[in-house]
Amino acid sequence: MPTNRVDAFSDLQDTFFSYIRDIKYATMITVDRENRPRARVLLPVWEVVDGRPVGWLAAYKTPVKTAHLAHSPHTTYSYWNPRQNTVHVDALSTWADDEATKHHAWDLYRRGGPPGVGYDPVHYWRGGPEDPEYHVIRIEPWRIQLVRGSDLRSTMWRADTALVPGA
Repeated sequence: MPTNRVDAFSDLQDTFFSYIRDIKYATMITVDRENRPRARVLLPVWEVVDGRPVGWLAAYKTPVKTAHLAHSPHTTYSYWNPRQNTVHVDALSTWADDEATKHHAWDLYRRGGPPGVGYDPVHYWRGGPEDPEYHVIRIEPWRIQLVRGSDLRSTMWRADTALVPGA
């Protein structure tokens, strides 16, 4: 079955958020200096900024994650549910250490992005957004593919890569 390609993220936005709301947790894939993949399960939150998806990941700045992102900011986030619905997000992921961004991501986690996806980060970072162990990764997708499990229909959005540095 051919993949349906859309030019605007808005053409698949509702399904994207529906799948994310249903699945919640994503497998994040990074690569090390020898280009070997590493997977971990995390919970990003999402919003739309200027018509494009932007994800935020509250995270501990571990040596492995830091080394991987320093080697290559190219990451994949993969979501799956037992009905075989999947979301694949190819993105650039970078540490966002400024206070305004950390507060923004914190608030998005608390209110849900999309609604129903998130948590109160104070359970992990008792010092709030100023906690020295609280860090944020900005996720800038350049390709998103949705696959509906009932018929394996695939829809793909690809950003204008000229707008995504390094993509």
